[in-house]
Amino acid sequence: MTVPIPTAAGAMRRDAVITEGLTKRFGSLTAVDRIDLRVGEADLYGFLGPNGAGKSTTLRMLCGILEPTAGRGTVLGFDIVREPERIKAAIGYMSQRFSLYDDLTAVENLAFYAAVYGVPRRERAARIERMVRLADLTGREGALGGQLSGGYRQRLALACALVHTPRLLFLDEPTAGIDPVSRRNFWGLIRRLVEGGVTVVVTTHYMDEAEHCDRLGFIYQGQLIAQGTPEAIKTEAFRKPVLVVEAADLRRAGDLLEGWEAVEEVVRLGQTLRVVLAEEGRAPGDVAAWLEAREVRATVERVPPSIEDLFVSFVDRERKARLRAQLRAVDRG
Repeated sequence: MTVPIPTAAGAMRRDAVITEGLTKRFGSLTAVDRIDLRVGEADLYGFLGPNGAGKSTTLRMLCGILEPTAGRGTVLGFDIVREPERIKAAIGYMSQRFSLYDDLTAVENLAFYAAVYGVPRRERAARIERMVRLADLTGREGALGGQLSGGYRQRLALACALVHTPRLLFLDEPTAGIDPVSRRNFWGLIRRLVEGGVTVVVTTHYMDEAEHCDRLGFIYQGQLIAQGTPEAIKTEAFRKPVLVVEAADLRRAGDLLEGWEAVEEVVRLGQTLRVVLAEEGRAPGDVAAWLEAREVRATVERVPPSIEDLFVSFVDRERKARLRAQLRAVDRG
């Protein structure tokens, strides 16, 4: 059963995806560790994490491909353990290694997947034509799948996953390996789908792509370490000041800041340093004065945190928490 949730406008929406304690183990390895998810209808939910974090395994459980070791969940109201075949028929799924048929044309690939998904024969021609327009493949209908560029192959793969008009679409790192322009165009297409009422759950390890999402889940070593809208996470879960530092001697400024206990992270970006402080309480002027006392003149400005700032900070917090737990276990032993 799906659970209604209020929208910002006060109307009621339903959750397209719900999980409670979702877990997957492979022998002694826990790939996904007690994940609780809620994805609202017509939301663009981004699952963000490094390679090996558990993103793809979670998606495969939600798609009915893998059976969970523990926990429970529903997708479009269907139980992921008892009704996996109904889930597969109701969703679209684009895996990391989505296989187009290289020796079939774009239209022939679409026709094949329309037949696989059970699109009625009388509707296929109109459906395929609509997918060609949606994916901006007009003029490339007769091109072989193996001759399309990476960006157009991804668009065709997406169109194949959408040919049966699913209400929910799972995308597993859909832009891996394609150029920045194609990535931008692909995300524009995803946003149009969401505006049209399709729910999209997408995994990525590209931090900039997370900015496109309505809600985010940060996953690390199989655990969901933060979840919410990008703005809510920035304002409620992340309170460390982020600064941009400009200095004539940027290398020396960076070396000094990296050795200061008040600084958590220093990253050089072009001709500036991006600095994350360890805690609130220090103003940009304090940092500038600290550098000037060490004969480095600098301009320091506070800026909003980025998604990358958030993720790196959360991961660092998790590492420290696990290290403390290990040390306590050793002490007890």
